[in-house]
Amino acid sequence: MTTNASTTQTPSWSPGSLVHARGRDWIVLPGSKGQVIRVRPISGSEDDETLIHVGLEREPVKEARFPHPDPRQKASHDTALLLRDALLLSLRRGAGPFRGFGQISFEPRAYQLVPLLMALKLDPVRLLVADDVGLGKTIEAALIARELHDRGDIHRLAVLCPPHLVDQWVTELDQRFNLLAEAVTSGSAKRLEHDVPQGHSIFTQYPYTVVSLDYIKSDRRREEFLRACPSFIIVDEAHTCAGVGRGRHQRYELLRGLADNPKRHIVLLTATPHSGNEKAFYRLLGLLDRDFERLADIEDKKEHDALRQRLAQHFVQRRRPDIDEWKEGEIFPRRETTELSYKLGGDWGRFFDDVLEYCARVVRSAEGDTRRERLNFWGTLALMRCVASSPAAAKQALRTRAGIDDSVEGDGAEEENLRQQLFDGDADTLVGDDVEPAAGNDDPELQDLIEQAEKLAGRKGDPKLKLVTKHLEQLLEEDFNPVVFCRYIATAHYLGEHLTRHFSRRLKTLRIDVVTGELPPEEREERVAAMGAHEKRLLVATDCLSEGINIQECFDSVVHYDLSWNPTRHEQREGRVDRFGQEKKTVRATLLYGKDNPVDGAVLEVILRKAKKIREELGVLVPMPDENHSLTQALMRAVFLRHRPEERNQLPLDFAASGDESEAIDAEWQDAVEKAVKSRRTVFAQRRLKPDEVLPEWRKTVTAIGGNDEVRRFTDRALQRLGSGLEPRHSNGHGGNGNHGNGNHGNGQNGNGQRGARGLKVPLTALPEDVRERLEFEGLSETIHVDFKYPPAPGCYSIHRSHPLVSVLAETLLERTLGHVLNGNGNGSNGFHDPGVLGRAGIWVSDAVEHRTTVALLRLRHQLTIVRSATGRSSTLLVEEAAALAWVGVQDPKILTGSEAEKILTLPPVADVRGNVRERVLKKAVGQLNEWHQDLDAFANNRADELLADHRRVREAAQARGQYKVKAHLPTDVIALFVVMPKID
Repeated sequence: MTTNASTTQTPSWSPGSLVHARGRDWIVLPGSKGQVIRVRPISGSEDDETLIHVGLEREPVKEARFPHPDPRQKASHDTALLLRDALLLSLRRGAGPFRGFGQISFEPRAYQLVPLLMALKLDPVRLLVADDVGLGKTIEAALIARELHDRGDIHRLAVLCPPHLVDQWVTELDQRFNLLAEAVTSGSAKRLEHDVPQGHSIFTQYPYTVVSLDYIKSDRRREEFLRACPSFIIVDEAHTCAGVGRGRHQRYELLRGLADNPKRHIVLLTATPHSGNEKAFYRLLGLLDRDFERLADIEDKKEHDALRQRLAQHFVQRRRPDIDEWKEGEIFPRRETTELSYKLGGDWGRFFDDVLEYCARVVRSAEGDTRRERLNFWGTLALMRCVASSPAAAKQALRTRAGIDDSVEGDGAEEENLRQQLFDGDADTLVGDDVEPAAGNDDPELQDLIEQAEKLAGRKGDPKLKLVTKHLEQLLEEDFNPVVFCRYIATAHYLGEHLTRHFSRRLKTLRIDVVTGELPPEEREERVAAMGAHEKRLLVATDCLSEGINIQECFDSVVHYDLSWNPTRHEQREGRVDRFGQEKKTVRATLLYGKDNPVDGAVLEVILRKAKKIREELGVLVPMPDENHSLTQALMRAVFLRHRPEERNQLPLDFAASGDESEAIDAEWQDAVEKAVKSRRTVFAQRRLKPDEVLPEWRKTVTAIGGNDEVRRFTDRALQRLGSGLEPRHSNGHGGNGNHGNGNHGNGQNGNGQRGARGLKVPLTALPEDVRERLEFEGLSETIHVDFKYPPAPGCYSIHRSHPLVSVLAETLLERTLGHVLNGNGNGSNGFHDPGVLGRAGIWVSDAVEHRTTVALLRLRHQLTIVRSATGRSSTLLVEEAAALAWVGVQDPKILTGSEAEKILTLPPVADVRGNVRERVLKKAVGQLNEWHQDLDAFANNRADELLADHRRVREAAQARGQYKVKAHLPTDVIALFVVMPKID
C-alpha cells in the first residue's frame, strides 16, 4: 500500500477513509473525535476496531491508498469465487436498503419485512403489530429495533413484557439479533443496580433491557423508568396493558406516560387487539396517537374515514391465509385436530361420584352466607378440577388446606388470585399456576376422599392414562414428537413416571422428560434443548411451557391431557408447535375429555368448541369475554347443583348446551365477536403492503449481504481450503456442544422424527492453529455438528452469515489474501504456500465469452450522512458493499456492472492459459486499471446514487427524518482482477 509523504496534525478523515499507522493500514469508522480516530484494520473485522490518538503516535498517521493486485498474486477460478464470497460475507455494514441485516443471524421471510417498512415511514415509530399467533411478531419487532439502531436513530431500547416472557426475549435478541440485553425483574434488579453509578439508572447503564411489566408498573418504579426510559420501546402482549382490571390499570398508566413523549418510538405487539372490551380496545389505539381513541365517538363519516386512514399507517394485522399471497412455499404446517374420550368405571367412577356429590353438598350448605358460599364453591371447584386431572393431583389438593381465612374480610386480592388460578385467567400467571389449589378447610368428610385418592394414585387401570398411552404410542410410530400438556404439577409427574415405565424398552432412542413450574426458567429451557439431541422425544409439561420457550424446533404435536377452561390457553399450547420455524408439514393436536364427566362436557361444549368455531370463521382468536369469570362460575355452579352422581352414565355431552348459563356465555361471546368484526371493518380497514412492494427490497438486501446459498457454498469451500471440510453426520449423532459469544448455539433442535440424519459435522482440529484459536474464543472446538437449514437438525448449530464459523473463515481468508506480501522473487514473505492466500489476479478460458473480458472484484466504501430536520444534528455512517465491474473487449470495451459482471466471474472455465501468455495479459490488465479509473469512479458514484434512492424510498417520512446524503469514497478498492479469455478453435 502506498502512503502520502505529508502528515496531518489534526484528524480530518471521514468514515471510510484509509490511513496508515502502526505499520499497517486502517479504515476510519464513525465515532472519531478531535485527535482520536476510531479505526479497524483494512482486512479485519468489527471486533478488531480500536482508537488511535494522532498526537501520541510515534510515526505520523498518513493517508493511505489500497494497492492494486499484483500479477504474481496468482488465483484460480475456484479461489476467485472463494475470495468473492469471503469479501461478501465479511462485510457487516451492508449497503442494501436495510442497514441491520448484516447483524442478524437468520434469514427472515419477506412477509416479516412489512412492519419494518411501515415503521421506516413513521416519525416517531408508533406501530401496532397484531399478526396471528405464530407468524413471528417477536422477529418483526426486533427487526425494527435492529434497523433503527444500525441507522443511528436509536442507541438504547427496552422490551416490556409479562414476566414469563422475559427470558425468551433476552434469548431472541441475543441469538438472532446480536443485541445482548439484560433482564430486569424483581429477582435481577438489585444485582444490576449494584453496578450502576450514583445518579444513574439501570436503563441508562445498560443500553438494551427486557423488563418485566409486573416489576416496573408500580408507582415508584414507573416514575424512575419514565425518567430514564430509552427512546425505543417494544411492548409484548400489549392488550394486557389496556384493560381496567387490578394491575392492568398500573400497566396502562405506565404506557400512557411513555406514549405522552412525542419523540418516543413504540411498537405494540398482540395477537388479540380486540377482545370485545370496547374501552380497552380504544385505550390501546390511543397509545399510538390520542386521536385514535376518539374513533369510538366520531359520528361524522368524513372525519372518521380520514382518521381511520391515518390509523392504517400504524397498524398491521394478518391471518395465516394472508401469507399465502407471498408465495414463499409452505411456511406453516397444516394442523390436524382430534378428540378422544374415555369413560370412568369401577373404583375410578366411584371416586368421581363421591367427589361430585361432596362438591354439590358443600356448595348447597353455604347458601345465605355470601362469602362462605363463595369460598366453599372455589374450594370444591378446585377439587373437581384436580380429580378430573389425575388421582395424584386430587391427593395433593385434598392434603392442601386453603390459605384463605373465611372469617377475615380482606381487600380481595387473595381471592382474585385464587379466582384467576382456578379459571385459567391471565396468561401472565402461566408460570406459577400449575400448583394444585387448596380443596378447602379442614373437613372430616374429606378424609375418606383423601384415602381413596391415595389408593388410586398408586394403582394401575386409570382409564384416562390408558387412553393417552395408547395414543402416544401411535404418534411415536407415525414419527411425531409429542408434548403432553397437564394442568397441574402432580399430574405431570404422575404421567411422566407412568410413561417412563411403559416405554422403558425404548429409552435408548426415546427421551422422556417432565418440565413444570417447579423449575427455574433457565432449567426448563435447558431440558427442552437437551431433548433435541435425541432421535425421538416425548415431553410432559404444564402450561409453564405454553408461552416463553420455543419448542417448535423439538416437538410437532400437542396432546391436551387436561382441558383448559380458557380457550386462549388452548391456542397458546397448540401455537407452540404450529408456528414459524416448524419444519414438519403436518402437526397434530389431540384433546382428551371424560365422556361421563359433566365438568369436561360443559367446558368442551360451551367454551372450547365455541372458540374453535369462531376462530375458523374469522381466522383470528377472539378471547372469551369473561374478565371477572362470572360466566364460568355460573356455568360450573350449574354443573354441581344440577347433576347427581346417578345421572352420570346417562349424561349427554352437550348437557349445558340448552342451559341459561350456556346461553349467557354464547350471547356475551357473540357480542364480542360482532364488535371484533366491526372493528376490523370500520377501524382496521387498511392498505396492507403487498408482496410486489416488499420483495424488490428484500432481493436487493440478499444480493448485498449474501443469502443462505452463498453461506453454504462458502463454508464448504473455505473449510476444504484450510484443511477441514463438511462430512456426513450419523443419524444418532450427539454433536453441537459448546457455547459461542452471547448465546448457546449448540442446542439440539427438531423437525420430524427422521431428521436425526440431517446435518453435517466439521472437524475443527484439522484447521490451522490461529483459526482454531479464534474459533475456540467463540466457543467452537473439536468436532461440531452444523446445519444450513432453519430450524437445524437435532444437536446442530444453525449456520448463517453472522455465525462465528462463517465470519472467522471469511475474515481469515480475506486477511491472509490482502495481507500477502510479495518479495522480489514473486514469493510471499508471509508464506507463499499458505492455503489461506487465495490470490488477487487470475486468468482462464471460457466458452461462454466471445471477447476478452476483464472482471474487477470491488469493495465500495460509501459515507452515508443523515441530517435530521428537527434538531439539525447530523450523523455519518460507513457503508460497504462487494461489487463487480467488467470490461468486454480490448478496444472501446463494453462495460458490464452488477449481476451481469458477476455472472462472467461465475462461468466455469474450459482451459488454463500458458505461463508466458498469462503473465503478459495479467500485467497489461493490471496496468489498464489506471486508465479505467474514470469507469471505476463513475460506477462507485452511480452506486452511491442508487443507495441514496434506496434509503429515501424505504423511509418516506417526508421531511420528518431530514435529509440523506451518500458520498462514494474514491478511489475504489480493487480487491482482485480476473481475465476471462474466449475459446479459440
